[in-house]
Amino acid sequence: MTRKLRLRQFEALMAVIHHGSVTRAAKQLGISQPAVSRLLADLGHTLGFPLFDRRGGQLAPTQEVRFLQADIQKVLDLMDQIGEVSQSITQRKAGHIRIACLPGFATSHLPAVVARFLKDRPGVSITIEPDRPERILEWMIDEQFDFGITDGFRGHSAVASRDIDVRTVCIFPAGHELEKCDEVTPTDLVGERIIHTLRDSDFFKSLSSAFVAANTGLETLVETRQFTAACELVSHGLGVAVVSELDALKFADQGISMRPFSPTIPHRLSLVRPTLKHPSAITLEFIEAFASSLAPFEVLHAAKDQTS
Repeated sequence: MTRKLRLRQFEALMAVIHHGSVTRAAKQLGISQPAVSRLLADLGHTLGFPLFDRRGGQLAPTQEVRFLQADIQKVLDLMDQIGEVSQSITQRKAGHIRIACLPGFATSHLPAVVARFLKDRPGVSITIEPDRPERILEWMIDEQFDFGITDGFRGHSAVASRDIDVRTVCIFPAGHELEKCDEVTPTDLVGERIIHTLRDSDFFKSLSSAFVAANTGLETLVETRQFTAACELVSHGLGVAVVSELDALKFADQGISMRPFSPTIPHRLSLVRPTLKHPSAITLEFIEAFASSLAPFEVLHAAKDQTS
């Protein structure tokens, strides 16, 4: 049976080439001189040709070894590189994370979190793919992404979720008479035309219920999937909206004012990941970093973590 080549044999070979002596090579490798000699003997037997010629008291590699020397060095360098990368992975400083998210997050809150996370992790890279909640769920079920940020998630056996309730506020053009209010209620919005999320969304259903409970009608101006779009419209002086405080703050210096909305209608975000795909340490660390970034905006007594 053909003997297999071993990395230790190559290390011994290159050490002797570098030092020209088995004794000095053994000292570099931290093993005995006989051990180096055995490694070289086994390697020479496996390769089928002599490894060294003796010249002036030193060992010089044969022409056959010189022919292979560059490739052997590449193998050893690659092994060193793998060792360094694996150490970085262990220290959570290397790896790749694929993130699927709602479109608004791709341009608002998420980039700042990613920038902070990558600052001290030069070996980590991230893919961000925005899409609608239905598509994000498909990606999680198919294990195409490591982590997702979505809303309207109702549970799935192939997906682990962590729900976070984010505060919402009523936004309106700067200078609006609603600035006199400490908080805005459905009654305060009588006669106002409202920009809101799609009618089939859980958030709109909760908002509509608040107006019904106050015996007040909700007059639609624009229906949009994204809070960021609602903020843009209000910043142009159009209508009022109830949106996530996360999104509203991004537009605080763009001609909008905001007040708390009562009753409290949180925007429930779900941090999701595939159940059967074992997450990397760096992925779990990012999920925690993202969840922590939402803490200042979280409604008290939010839903409990369901991923543990």
